[in-house]
Amino acid sequence: MRIFFTGGSGKAGRYAVQHLRDAGHQVTNIDSAADADDRALRVDLTDAGQVIDAMHNYADFDELDPGTGVPRYDAVVHFAAVPRIMLVPDGETYRNNTMSTYNVLNAAAKLGIPKVIFASSETTYGICFWDGEIKPDYVPIDEEHPTVPQDSYAMSKVVNEVTARSFQARTGADIYGLRINNVIEPHEYEQMFPAFMDDPALRRRNIFAYIDARDLAQMVECCLNTDGLGYEVFNVSNDDMSVNLSTDEVMERFYQGVPKTRDMGQNETFYANNKAKKMVGFAPKHSWRDVLKG
Repeated sequence: MRIFFTGGSGKAGRYAVQHLRDAGHQVTNIDSAADADDRALRVDLTDAGQVIDAMHNYADFDELDPGTGVPRYDAVVHFAAVPRIMLVPDGETYRNNTMSTYNVLNAAAKLGIPKVIFASSETTYGICFWDGEIKPDYVPIDEEHPTVPQDSYAMSKVVNEVTARSFQARTGADIYGLRINNVIEPHEYEQMFPAFMDDPALRRRNIFAYIDARDLAQMVECCLNTDGLGYEVFNVSNDDMSVNLSTDEVMERFYQGVPKTRDMGQNETFYANNKAKKMVGFAPKHSWRDVLKG
């Protein structure tokens, strides 16, 4: 596939881009920090003209050789964003994330691109950046859980989901949103997770969950390989929690009074990923337990 990938130089994006290239896809990295000599373009995604121009452009010199004009992209993967609050002013976070997503979806619609995968977030459920502590309405948290956040970043992601649903209704394209949990790179297990073992409360805002960057890359590939779902959103997480407690211990210490909608495994994530497994074949392979044995 020929893939237009925004944010391919970011923490999550670079793993997904490499994974897709290793699988034989032609991936153009659209990122303000992209290396210009690596099938990449530096694009201001909040500028609608730049976005549609980039999406209807040659990606590398080899595409000039056939003499048949600019080839169309088969899919768009949109990961680029201000990645959290407290990096730039709140209004800029909201503006950047909503306008860039609108522009990407609008360009894809106008150019007839049949599939868009976009990064939403765990923060849409409100828990991550809440002022103080708020508990889930129920656990495990699935895609039906209310999304009523307080902060500008999560607000932008909720708006992006509504925007994506509207473009899907307009075009009939497949548009899938990934509610991505806290992304962890392989080297971060040894660096970060010992502290989570000592103080599990550090993971409360992430719903005690995580997603390995390599498994997130696999989820992107699963979505690219699955056609015909229309508009869908998926939680994306690994199968186990990011703390060395049982589900019963987490319930006792952190979720007293929170309804549990079903029986859960001893170490099962509270950020349910069943829908992604069932609908697109997501099968996470990695765990911090493989690195921090004992």
